Amino acid sequence: MSAEPILEPVLADAPWLNSGGTARVLELLNANGEEARVVGGAVRNALLGLVPGDIDIATTALPEEVVRRAKAAGIKSVPTGIAHGTITLVIDGAPYEVTTLREDTETFGRKAKVAFGRDWVKDAERRDFTMNGLSVDAAGVVYDYVGGIADAKVRRVRFIGDPDQRIAEDYLRILRFYRIHAAFGAGDPDRDGSLACIRGRAGLASLSAERVRMEMLKLLVAGGASAAASAMADGGLLQALIGGVGYIGPLATMIAIERELGLPASSTRRLAALAVAVTEDAKRLTTRLRLSNVEAKALDSMGHRWWRFAAKDEAHARRLLYRLGAERYHDRVLLGWARTTNDVHSSHWRALAELPQCWTAPKFPLRAADFIARGMAEGPALGHVLTLAEDAWLAADFPLEEAALAAIADQAAARISRDERT
Repeated sequence: MSAEPILEPVLADAPWLNSGGTARVLELLNANGEEARVVGGAVRNALLGLVPGDIDIATTALPEEVVRRAKAAGIKSVPTGIAHGTITLVIDGAPYEVTTLREDTETFGRKAKVAFGRDWVKDAERRDFTMNGLSVDAAGVVYDYVGGIADAKVRRVRFIGDPDQRIAEDYLRILRFYRIHAAFGAGDPDRDGSLACIRGRAGLASLSAERVRMEMLKLLVAGGASAAASAMADGGLLQALIGGVGYIGPLATMIAIERELGLPASSTRRLAALAVAVTEDAKRLTTRLRLSNVEAKALDSMGHRWWRFAAKDEAHARRLLYRLGAERYHDRVLLGWARTTNDVHSSHWRALAELPQCWTAPKFPLRAADFIARGMAEGPALGHVLTLAEDAWLAADFPLEEAALAAIADQAAARISRDERT
């Protein structure tokens, strides 16, 4: 790495850089002896022809100066990471993270101690991967002190400096290595980086569940998720993260099914394909990754007897759709499909998956009043008879004719004993 940067004025015409909030922040901070540049992922994405995403800005100005200038310009500032020199400026409802140039003086994950400075080289060298160590000024000139431009051109995710040292600074970088490769890399992961991740895998145990969850769910929706998960499994990393068997084949099939059906990538569905064979797996993942209640319930539902769909005809599928609701039904069908076969063109599974688009379950037409009219008293028995009647209605394939409904109601009422009626 050299203090003399490679300069490429390749983003001079980028609309996101020279107009709107980004241009306003850069203009605000590029004055009176201070300098500001866009750094990190936005620069990487722009070089790769992707949407820039979140805009992060580095500056030589100290945090209090950033706040002072923002206030003078009528811009809202929020001290989102003041200990690390980060102020978020809000312009037209959009956030722009502004961080003072810094270097790590002690490194231990998120608790690293930093010193503010004015050295763009040291700020670049403290970042994780070369393609994330780039910066661009207001004129569109890209500054590269770490070889990131060359790596971005061939989509190579490579650690800045010594991979073992960078991982020891924060073991989450193991997950980030595979996640960034899944999203932006090409071919096999960088060999030196992969070997360092394997050597440092014991450090994964020190990470909080919340941080692991965040990276895993991002990795699973990346374009190269299947290959990245396979590489992690080969290196003995995947089992350490999920605490159980990783099913790479079903994950690959789930991804292919989503694409076949034109569905957006779902991190929850893909996590189920990768790691949920039974509901106990869902419970383990919920604890291990501190999943949200919504994620936990979705995994638990998907893991419940998904294999039964393999032998279901449409009548049985309609009953399950009625019981589960469209979303739960759909996810469980897709998990059954991914785990049962790698045939993403299966007409049987496609018909099951598309059933909610073709058929809407009617509401159960019988009510408590129908059984009170038949001599039932209010109380627990009334709830029981309604359940019996609903089960019979489903078994009869959702009839709505008055005669069929009357027969179902009569039969259900007859099954309740005299003692239950009083």
